[in-house]
Amino acid sequence: MKLGFIGAGDFAQAVAKRALKAAHEVLLSNSRGPDSVRGIAHQLGAGAKPATIEEAATCQIVVLAVPWDRVAETLASLPRWKNQILIDATNPFHGKAGSFTPAEVGNLSTSQLVAALAPGARVVKALNTLRASQVEAEVVVNGARRVAFVSADNDDAKVTVSALLDEFGYSVIDLGNLRDGGLIQQAGGPLAGRELFEGEF
Repeated sequence: MKLGFIGAGDFAQAVAKRALKAAHEVLLSNSRGPDSVRGIAHQLGAGAKPATIEEAATCQIVVLAVPWDRVAETLASLPRWKNQILIDATNPFHGKAGSFTPAEVGNLSTSQLVAALAPGARVVKALNTLRASQVEAEVVVNGARRVAFVSADNDDAKVTVSALLDEFGYSVIDLGNLRDGGLIQQAGGPLAGRELFEGEF
């Protein structure tokens, strides 16, 4: 499978490494164009290619990993989606690392807002509870698997993303729909930033 990445920062690179390890191809993109991610793609190795945002967005599964302040303009620049799965890995923070301030998102989950900005996409909230360093860390620790959560309004999309995360090695927990599950996962929710593992009993 080919995965598109909108955003090519540390977090996107960490997820891309997981995808490549699971024998998928990745298209990396950012707002500065393919030349700016060519070196990153080269470092990631075979299976990673630089792309435009428009090219990355044509993949069957697309990972949205841009700062919250860039979400609206990034999605507005794209044509209508054609049923692709859009993994929303964002969190509602203004600013950059070290100077984050919580963003006001009203009564909706951030993923509901993303879905409204990406008509035609099947949005799945996932991976946003993990930091880049956690994505790059060992998935299995002392016999327990690191947990990844999924939320979506489309069951087929949720099943597909759950299977992908299972390939990555995660223990996947379904939190329901974009609103309820999204609010639990996103920054400010009870699961945000927690490093959780599930063992076998």
